[in-house]
Amino acid sequence: MASVQQYCTFQLDDLYFGVEVQKVQEVLRYQEMTVAPLAHEVVSGLINLRGQIVTAIDLRRRLELAPREAERLPMNVVLRTDDGAISLLVDEIGDVVEVEDSLFETPPETLTGVARTLVAGVYKLEQRLLLILDTERTVDLSPVAAD
Repeated sequence: MASVQQYCTFQLDDLYFGVEVQKVQEVLRYQEMTVAPLAHEVVSGLINLRGQIVTAIDLRRRLELAPREAERLPMNVVLRTDDGAISLLVDEIGDVVEVEDSLFETPPETLTGVARTLVAGVYKLEQRLLLILDTERTVDLSPVAAD
């Protein structure tokens, strides 16, 4: 029997991403944010989740994509990390999908820039590509990781 992985999916523009379900704490609609002065340029602010302060990273900025339209509010994919919870701001939340390990491929050569270092691999689904985000690299905002 083939081994299967589960991914929580979301969209940025027409790109379809997934993160391992085990790393997801929760998914939420837009949450009010407090600006964090002097924070990294990809940090949109801080959100309060039931008393827990969570850093919100704008995944569009992190992947060097065009900014989100002002009237469109982001949604939150809250991840569990070694340093605590971190929220990724995304355009739209998808479903949990199951994919067979045998369908996993390395990132395509057409993937360039910072996205090349943040995407661990892809799955070719019937309708589109599922880009698997390397969550550790994505939330690591040190200068070395951003190259």
